[in-house]
Amino acid sequence: MTPTLSPSIHTRPIPSSGEALPIIGCGTYIGFDVAPGSAEYAQLPGVLQTLFAAGASVLDSSPMYGRAETTTGELLAAAGSRAKAFIATKVWTSGRAAGVAQLEQSFARLRSQRIDLLQVHNLLDWRVQLATLRGWKEAGRVRYVGITHYTESAYAEVEAVLRAEKLDFLQINYALDDTAAAERLLPLAQQRGVAVLINRPFGGGGLLRRQRGKPLPAWAAEIGCSSWAQILLKFVLSHPAVTCTIPGTSRPEHMLDNLAAGRGTVPDAAFWRQHAASVLG
Repeated sequence: MTPTLSPSIHTRPIPSSGEALPIIGCGTYIGFDVAPGSAEYAQLPGVLQTLFAAGASVLDSSPMYGRAETTTGELLAAAGSRAKAFIATKVWTSGRAAGVAQLEQSFARLRSQRIDLLQVHNLLDWRVQLATLRGWKEAGRVRYVGITHYTESAYAEVEAVLRAEKLDFLQINYALDDTAAAERLLPLAQQRGVAVLINRPFGGGGLLRRQRGKPLPAWAAEIGCSSWAQILLKFVLSHPAVTCTIPGTSRPEHMLDNLAAGRGTVPDAAFWRQHAASVLG
C-alpha cells in the first residue's frame, strides 16, 4: 500500500537544457539488489509508486550494483511507468569494446531504448568512455552524460575533468559531515553549468544512524522537517549548485520521508552556520 502523499516536490533546472528535475530521487545501491519473490523485493513497487506520486523521477543505478539495474527495469515494465522515470546509470570498465558491451547490457537490463543519464563511474578510463557516451548522445540513445566519484582523494582529477570537458552532470558525495566537495567542486560545477547529483547525503548512512533516538532540535520545525533524514537532506539541498540528491532506500515509508525534504523551505548557508554543530554534536 502506497503511503499518503502531499503535493509535488520542488524542481531545479538542468543547466545544459533547462529541463526541470525534481530535487529528491532514489538510489538503488543495495536496496534494489534483491531477488524477485523476496520480502525485500515486494516492497519496491511501493517505493516507485511513492516516488512518482510526489512528482519525483530520478532513479540512479549501476551495473556494479548486483541486480539493481535488472530490478529497476522489471519494476518499471511491470507498472508501465518507464515514462515517469529519469533513469541514470553508469559505465565502469576499461577499453571501448568493454564499455560498449557493458552499456548494451545496462540498456537490456533496464528494458529501455533510451537512458536519460549515463555517467563514467569513478572516472575509470574516462576519455574513452566519454567519447562513446557522446556518440550515443548524438545518436539519441542517451540524453545526458556525466562523471561520478565518491572519494576525496580523487577530487583534484574530478576538478581537472570538470574544467577540461563539457559535461551535463557531476555526481559526487556531499553531506553535513562530508563537505569537501563544497570547497571547489560544487562552485566549479555551478560556474561550468553542470548539474549536480549528490550521493551519500546521509554521510554513507553513519551520520543518520548516529541521530537515532535523539530528539529533533527545536529549529527543525522552522524549516519544515519532521525527521533527521529530512534535516540532512535539506542541508544538502541548501547548496545552490545541487540539482538533486539520491538517497538510497528500499522502503516506501523511507521514500515518503525523504521526499518531504523536497518541499517547503530550503534554509540558507547562514542558517547552517548557526545550527550545523548541534547536529554533528
